[in-house]
Amino acid sequence: MSTFAVGDEDFLLDGRPVRLLSGALHYFRVHEGHWEHRLGMLRAMGLDCVETYVPWNLHEPEPGRYADADALGRFLDAVGRAGMRAIVRPGPYICAEWENGGLPHWLTGPLGRRVRSLDPEFLAPVESWFRRLLPQVVERQVDRGGPVVLVQVENEYGSYGSDRGYLEWLAELLRSCGVSVPLFTSDGPEDHMLTGGSVPGVLATANFGSGAREGFATLRRHQPSGPLMCMEFWCGWFDHWGREHMVRDAADAAAALREILECGASVNVYMAHGGTNFGGWAGANRDGGLHDGPLRATVTSYDYDAPVDEAGRPTEKFRAFREVLAEYAEGPLPEVPEPPARLGAPVSGAFDGYAGLGRVLDLLGGEETVAPVPPTFEEVGVDRGLVRYRVAVPGPRQPYPLGVTGLRDRAVVYVDGLRAGVLDGEEAVLPEPVAGPALVDLWVESLGRVNYGPRLAEPKGITGGVRHERQYLHGVRARGLRLDAFEAAAVGEVPFEAVPEDPYPGLYRGSLDVAGAGDAWLRLPGSTRGFVWVNGFCLGRYWAAGPQEALFVPGPVLREGANEVWVLELEGGAPSSVELEPVRA
Repeated sequence: MSTFAVGDEDFLLDGRPVRLLSGALHYFRVHEGHWEHRLGMLRAMGLDCVETYVPWNLHEPEPGRYADADALGRFLDAVGRAGMRAIVRPGPYICAEWENGGLPHWLTGPLGRRVRSLDPEFLAPVESWFRRLLPQVVERQVDRGGPVVLVQVENEYGSYGSDRGYLEWLAELLRSCGVSVPLFTSDGPEDHMLTGGSVPGVLATANFGSGAREGFATLRRHQPSGPLMCMEFWCGWFDHWGREHMVRDAADAAAALREILECGASVNVYMAHGGTNFGGWAGANRDGGLHDGPLRATVTSYDYDAPVDEAGRPTEKFRAFREVLAEYAEGPLPEVPEPPARLGAPVSGAFDGYAGLGRVLDLLGGEETVAPVPPTFEEVGVDRGLVRYRVAVPGPRQPYPLGVTGLRDRAVVYVDGLRAGVLDGEEAVLPEPVAGPALVDLWVESLGRVNYGPRLAEPKGITGGVRHERQYLHGVRARGLRLDAFEAAAVGEVPFEAVPEDPYPGLYRGSLDVAGAGDAWLRLPGSTRGFVWVNGFCLGRYWAAGPQEALFVPGPVLREGANEVWVLELEGGAPSSVELEPVRA
């Protein structure tokens, strides 16, 4: 057993000064079959520690119903087997460009901005979740022979709020659950963030991508002693749909890493390996300096321009970081591990079945809700997926503009069964006026809940109303279609028909005959926007808006011989084929 402590200037392992050379790798963004390889890649780059968040909403999709809630423990065991230390950031809020910043929709729906505060209705479910989660961490702390050396209190709270009592309550809860290793906070190196996010007696760390000397000088004004650590060294960045792919020059990033280490500080490379937002769990952000502008949805890939790319390959940045880290590592660095199995040769498959969106909703959707005004996604119990809002325009009446107020995020609109347009944004109006009587269907998809800033915890769907001219249309019928409804057994009950000649939204069924299963890239020529599953595993969202053009398929998802593919096309394209390409060296 060992002890890990915070000294006056250094971290202390059994009383000996140590520097943490850590890298972020989120277990929930990497297929479990790849954990060992990715940890080996971090070791080969020169890191001796790994950091991970914990997404509450992934593991408790409904109050008291848990999904693979022991995955963290299995990951920490893999970290231990790799001979590495671990930093755990359990939340309850994690940001991480993850849906709702990791907070469950069933909690933020009724509470809104009351989350992340001392509100008792927020604290009670947090305590319940932590008492379910934290035994996995406590049992694997360094003083019990495990890899865990640090645990975080909340996450970048100074970028959001100033309720110090809430942070102190969380720190107390962590201790009461058995966390005995040092606690820490992490915030941007700005006065208002450090004052808002720090807790007396808890180590404060800083997050930045450059300017280490200036950042640490600011941190020292708030914390005169204790080890310096950049808890998030942003070596790259994430992408939004419809925007340019973000990259950072490898030499520039390596120079910034060297500056951190020259300051005598510990570091956590964010991200060392980003992975993938499988299952439609990608979050979203608001544009603008204060993060309260138009919505920008995060892509499925979380490659992050990291030194180990989405497919687990070393990049130029990996080699540059390895050169820097080798100077600070204890002993020679291990060799780069052999890659996992890769698809043997390109494969192309066809689609042989189709079911319209209405049919899919009838079979896999939730109960219909009837209300005077449109209910939100939270009110109909949808976290990831879409909701069909159906409303009648009375008549007879002349054509008037038909629009939506408070729309989040994107609606494909049909009038009397004919497509009338796509609405996007908070206030949107169809291009052509609508006469009455008419039946209007609005298929609204959540493009990801906000994960950072003051718009965190905002509801999804139609949060205002549907208007014809100035008149609100009442008597709205809403029915949700959750992504997790697409389980193999459920989809097997869908009566597929022949694929139509014209492109229509709906569920397409295809197949791939694979020889030499392994990691691959999947492309869907002809598709516009939607989700894709391979053998029941949801790869995530695709969208022709780019910049992402292919989805990563982990080799363990594929199997030799026949593989089934489902494509839920939402906007009007139609997949002409499904193509797999091998991951190249």
